[in-house]
Amino acid sequence: MSRIKYYYDPKTCKYERYVRSKWDITLNALGFLSLASLLAVGILIVFSHYFDSPKELLLKRENKELKLYYDLMDQEVSRLTAMMGDLQERDDNLYRVIFESEPIPNSVRKAGYGGTDRFQEIKDKGLNQEKMIISVMEKLESLKKQMFVQTRSYDELSETALNKEEYWASIPAIQPIHNEELNRLASGYGMRIHPILKVRKMHTGVDFSAPKGTPIYVTGDGIVKTVRTEFGGYGKHIEIDHGFGFVTRYAHMNDFGVKVGQRVKRGDQIGTVGNTGSSTAPHVHYEVIKDGKYMNPVNYFFKDLEPAEFDKILELASRENQSLS
Repeated sequence: MSRIKYYYDPKTCKYERYVRSKWDITLNALGFLSLASLLAVGILIVFSHYFDSPKELLLKRENKELKLYYDLMDQEVSRLTAMMGDLQERDDNLYRVIFESEPIPNSVRKAGYGGTDRFQEIKDKGLNQEKMIISVMEKLESLKKQMFVQTRSYDELSETALNKEEYWASIPAIQPIHNEELNRLASGYGMRIHPILKVRKMHTGVDFSAPKGTPIYVTGDGIVKTVRTEFGGYGKHIEIDHGFGFVTRYAHMNDFGVKVGQRVKRGDQIGTVGNTGSSTAPHVHYEVIKDGKYMNPVNYFFKDLEPAEFDKILELASRENQSLS
């Protein structure tokens, strides 16, 4: 029960009962509500300053997890970049050295990957972590560029390796007849006495003496270019195109074992020793031609000779004697 209030009325000199009007009640109610509202707002501000709401706690936890994932991703990108650097180092200083290829310039490996507005779409969104996001995106773009260059490099080296394998198989690297005793080389490359003209003349190949019918072997992989018979000169002879600028010629043969256009492998028999054309005894006259120039065939006998044997062949080939053709 509410307490009854009185007030002293000087006119009547009596205590009169206080009766509140509706306006007073309304003002009091508004005052109480205002005070309560201000107090509530103050409490809310203080609480929100020192305590997080459930939604804020959830967002903070999500941000913490995202930051953790970002750090892990950034570390992984850095690790991959370091691995790429190791691959580039081995590529330039090992693989390309082995295959005699020029290193890839650093300017190509580290080339730019786009204009200044490449990440403009991200910037336009006004993200709070814009710098962090753009930083990892730039690292990824750089890594992608380096991976592309490295992939192209490996493709190039793979092609070079295949060409090298074909190259080494094609070089005329063995003697055209069996010569285990190293006693069949009759005349070497250079100025020699011509057996018919009896004057010093350039001998453009080497002569291997052997009985008629001795097998003649192709000295490197290639394709038969010429199978020809002449009454003088080289007589019956064969030319093999080995590619890479190499051509070999086998002259004064007795018979042929191949035909034009046939593909041959090093060591295949292509005919036999004869005494045809301008020849004074059964032998095979063997020539190596590189890019249209006659070369000393002895310099290519590295496949089937030991160092000591090679030295002996060099000594025999250097003797200025009479050629057999």
